[in-house]
Amino acid sequence: MSGLYQRTEIQQDLVNLIRSFMTREVQPHVLEWEKEGHYPQEMIQKGIDMGLHMMQVPEEYGGMGLDTTTTAMLIEEGAKVESTYLGLFNVTSMGGKIVMSAGNEEQKQYYAGLLQKGYLSSFCLTEPDAGSDASAVRTTAVKQGDKYFLNGTKMFITNASLASVFLVVASVDPSKGARGLATFIVGRDRPGVSVGRKIEKFGMRLSNTAEVVFDNVEIPVTNLVGTEETGFMNAMKVLTASRPIIAASSLGIAQLARDLSVQYAKERIAFGKPISHKQMIQEKLANMEMLIEATRGVVYQSTALLDAGVKCDKEAAIAKCFATEALGKVVDDALQIHGGYGLCDEYLISKLYRDARVPRIIEGTNEIQRVVIAKAMLR
Repeated sequence: MSGLYQRTEIQQDLVNLIRSFMTREVQPHVLEWEKEGHYPQEMIQKGIDMGLHMMQVPEEYGGMGLDTTTTAMLIEEGAKVESTYLGLFNVTSMGGKIVMSAGNEEQKQYYAGLLQKGYLSSFCLTEPDAGSDASAVRTTAVKQGDKYFLNGTKMFITNASLASVFLVVASVDPSKGARGLATFIVGRDRPGVSVGRKIEKFGMRLSNTAEVVFDNVEIPVTNLVGTEETGFMNAMKVLTASRPIIAASSLGIAQLARDLSVQYAKERIAFGKPISHKQMIQEKLANMEMLIEATRGVVYQSTALLDAGVKCDKEAAIAKCFATEALGKVVDDALQIHGGYGLCDEYLISKLYRDARVPRIIEGTNEIQRVVIAKAMLR
């Protein structure tokens, strides 16, 4: 990084740490683990031992206390090897942001204590019939005395099979729609909580995704985060804060695809010369570089606004939308450069091509991002 994106000494040290770790511990095994569809437990434990699941949890609660920009830098660097590894831990860290911003002191201490024990968490918002329309949540939380009873099914939940605690968005008053949603801390060990089988995906197979079912789960009123009316607001804050992180991850993947393409173009001989001598190949490489540098701008503009406490729903949506679509173009050209070899599973570009299709859907589809952007323009 240079110029506007110059890292501080601390940021550079952290980036170097992630680069060294990912290159040493993850890179040699990516394709092997991809076939298995999961990370070995010892690899997950190594990330926990490094505190990666507490990147954005304040230092006073045992976390790393990183701002959004620094977190994005680490996510970007990790994605240059494998995007889902740091993403696994960032999900837990993002859940911590909800509790730290909306919870009371007792809840902050409780949640931070779980993370300090090495627990991972999941944010349970999406349902079989509530994806882009987050306000359509059907999971209910019925209050009886000093308890709530939770019933419903959550779908496509990242980390579900690995999590020990869930942050669940549920409706306390369906007649109020989005204003009747609340957020609850729910331990996985509570009777009635069950996690379904892992959902197998064609892309980002190393990201654990599963269904979570809540069958008359009894939780104390003290597990309500904020108020009964702030669940939707909490969810939107999480999505706004996580969209630049998805963008940063896409930026890292795009750089990996570019580097693989440059290397392959220099090595692949056609018509007696490396294909890097061909202007059509050079054009594709140049287009990749332009998209990558433009993506860097929107990513770190949005993280800077988040860190400054400035409302940036539009900028976060732009970052997520632009970065993920730029990634799609980069990997498409990268696979074209690789030709037939790009279709083979033993070449990493094949995996990146499948992985690159996922970010345009998660954390709000890109169609939803455009709705957010347009509404901000017309407001």
